[in-house]
Amino acid sequence: MSYTTSGFGRITRHDNLFQERVHDAYKAKGKLHEPSVCAQCGAVFHEGRWQWRVPPKDAHRITCPACHRIQDHYPAGFVILKGDFFQSHRDEVMSLVRHHEQHERDEHPMQRIMAIETKPDETLVTTTDIHLARGIGEALHHAYQGELEFHYNPEQNLLRVNWEH
Repeated sequence: MSYTTSGFGRITRHDNLFQERVHDAYKAKGKLHEPSVCAQCGAVFHEGRWQWRVPPKDAHRITCPACHRIQDHYPAGFVILKGDFFQSHRDEVMSLVRHHEQHERDEHPMQRIMAIETKPDETLVTTTDIHLARGIGEALHHAYQGELEFHYNPEQNLLRVNWEH
């Protein structure tokens, strides 16, 4: 399957960074009440950002963008892992993926892995955030090298990351 079709374009900037070009439908359309707490995961929106902290008793109860994406089964990031090296080091590689997600989620509550789907020749990791998907790909490339590609669809604010080694 080619990811350069259906609105996806390969990212060619040398620093592998990109700017979101469209408004993410899962981000708040207006200013949220502060403080607000996600009724599902317990993340607190305070001082303009989502944080892990004890919610005040008077916090408004809402559903955070990450939990909303998870409920809708609508990922922002897709990370495809494949190759002979991956197959023979699957547990080690997946440990790095989970460790990276935990590290990012501790600081940024909206960056989470939604699902991990294992197939015989590849594994698909879906994420609630495009930046987490990019970070996972970069962490894998930094640790193990291999081939790394990013394909960003600005119309849908989706990132597909392919790592093969």
